[in-house]
Amino acid sequence: MPDILLIQPPIRDFYLTAKRTMPYGLACIAGALRQEGFSVAIFDALATDKARVMEWPGEMAFLKPFYGREDRSPFALFHHFRHFGYSFEHIGRVARQSGAGLIGISSLFSAYSDTALETAAAVRKCCLDATIVMGGHHPSVLPEAVMRHPAVDFVLRGDGEATLPPLALALRDGGDLETVPGLVRRGPKGALIASPPAVVEDLNGLPLPAFDLMDWRFYRRSGKGNLALSASRGCPMRCTYCAVNASTYHGFRTRPVDAVMAEIKAADRIAPLGFIDFEDEHLTADRSWFMALLSAIGEYFKGRLPELRAMNGMFVPTLDREILLEMRRAGFKALNFALITTDKGQLRRFGRPDLSADLDRVLSAAGREGLRSVAYLIVSGPQQDPFASLADLLFLGRRPVLAGVSVFYPAPGSADYQWCRRSGKLPDRSGLWRASTLPLEHATDRRQTVTLLRLGRILNYMKHRLDMGHGLPEPAAPPAEISPDVDRDSAGRTLLSAFLKDGGIRGIDKNGCLYAHEVDAALCRAFIDGVAGICLGGAWPDADQFGCE
Repeated sequence: MPDILLIQPPIRDFYLTAKRTMPYGLACIAGALRQEGFSVAIFDALATDKARVMEWPGEMAFLKPFYGREDRSPFALFHHFRHFGYSFEHIGRVARQSGAGLIGISSLFSAYSDTALETAAAVRKCCLDATIVMGGHHPSVLPEAVMRHPAVDFVLRGDGEATLPPLALALRDGGDLETVPGLVRRGPKGALIASPPAVVEDLNGLPLPAFDLMDWRFYRRSGKGNLALSASRGCPMRCTYCAVNASTYHGFRTRPVDAVMAEIKAADRIAPLGFIDFEDEHLTADRSWFMALLSAIGEYFKGRLPELRAMNGMFVPTLDREILLEMRRAGFKALNFALITTDKGQLRRFGRPDLSADLDRVLSAAGREGLRSVAYLIVSGPQQDPFASLADLLFLGRRPVLAGVSVFYPAPGSADYQWCRRSGKLPDRSGLWRASTLPLEHATDRRQTVTLLRLGRILNYMKHRLDMGHGLPEPAAPPAEISPDVDRDSAGRTLLSAFLKDGGIRGIDKNGCLYAHEVDAALCRAFIDGVAGICLGGAWPDADQFGCE
C-alpha cells in the first residue's frame, strides 16, 4: 500500500498524440519522494488504448461548420470528440484500492484542466479522508481557478520535485505548511495563501526518475522502449506566445550530461530503447553541452542506436554542418524546426528573429546528411494576417521540408495570453484554449484558420507526390463520389485535381460521396496561383537540387 499515489488524468479532445503522454514528470516527482522515504505508486490513466466517442461539449458548437461531417480524405482534420483514457469511475476505484493518504494529480495544460478537476472529484468521492493536491503548469499559473474546486486541498506551483516532498513531510510529521515552497492553501477565513513557484536549484542533485512505476507496455514503438525526457528546463528566449521562457519563473537551466545519461541508462535497463524524444524547449542553446550529450549517447548505444527526436522544435541558428553530422551519428533521422513565420511585422510582435536565411543554410546541410525536416508555422496569432501565413506556406513549398501548421492558442503565463485577456479575445472557458478549437478570431477569422490548416495538408500531399516521382495531377472537375474501396492516395489525387480546377477543398463521407468543406475562397485561389508561380519542391532532402526559385 503506497503512501502517495500520483495520477495522470485522461484527456478529452478531437485527437491525442498518445506516445507523447509518457508521465515523465510524475516519475521524476516519484523519485524525489522515494528519496525522502515515501512509498509511491503512479496511475497513468492515459496508458491504455481506450478512447470513447462522446458528444461534443456545448461550448464547441461553433466548430460544427468546420468539423461537423466525417471525412475520409487525406486532407481531413477532426470530427469525433473523444474521451482518451480510463473513466473517472475507474480512476476513483484505483485511488480507493491504493489506500494512499496523499494523492497528487497532474494538470499540465489549461485546455485539459476540466478533466483534471473531474479526476479530483472522482478521487474525492472514493477517498473521503485523502489529501488531494494538484500540480503542473495550469495550477502553477492559475492557482485560484483550481482552488475554487472543493475536491482540491492544495495546489503546488513550480517544480514538483521541490514542493511535493516537503508537503508530504509536513503532512506526515505535523510540520508548518508555511515552510512548504510553492504551496497554495486556504487560510482560516477561506482566503488563499500562495507561495511563489518552487524551482529546483541544483538539477544535478535530483534522484533518478522512478521509471519502474511507468507502464512501459504502452509506451513502445516497433516493439522497443520509447522514452520522453527533458535534458534542460525552461528557455532563454522570450517569445510572446510561450509560457515557458526567460520572462517566467522557469528560467533556463541545462542538466549535467552525466545526469541525463543516468536517466537514459536507467530507462534502457527496464525497456531497451528504440526511440528517445527530448521534450526540451531549446535543446541546442548550449553548443558544447549538446555536443557532449550527443557524444555520450553515441558511445553508450554503440551498435544499437535508438532514433532521437526533438519534437518541440530546434532553434535553427544554433545548427551547422558539424552539429548535424554529430546528430545523425547519434541517431537523429529527422529534424523539427520552429520557423513560426517569415513575416517581419509578425516576427516583431512574437518577439522572434527572422530565421529564413538560417533555415535555407540548415536544410542544405541536412540534405547532405540525409536528414528529413519539418518546419512549424504559427497561424491565427494576434494581429496575424492570413495572407502572410499563406506566404509562409509558399515559402516552405519551395524548400525540401514538410510544413507543420500550428494554430495559435492562448497559453496562460504568456504575454499573448495577457494580450487576449486585455483585448477581450480570450474565450471564457479554458477548454477552448487549445489549437483544435481555433480559439482566437482577430486578424485571421476561423474560416481562414481552418483553410490554412487544410492548405498545409494539401501542400504536404503535393510534396509527397513529388517525392514518389509523380507529378501533380491536371486540374479536373470532381466526380460525384469516390468508391470507399479506393486507396487513400488515389482519392487524394482525385481531390487534388478538383482543388486545382476550382479551388474547392472536399471531403469524402463514409459512403464515398464528396462534399465541400467550409473554406476561404480567396485564400484557396491565392494558394493555387502561388504554387503555379514557384518551383515546388518535395520534402525529401536532396542537396543537389536544393533551391529552385
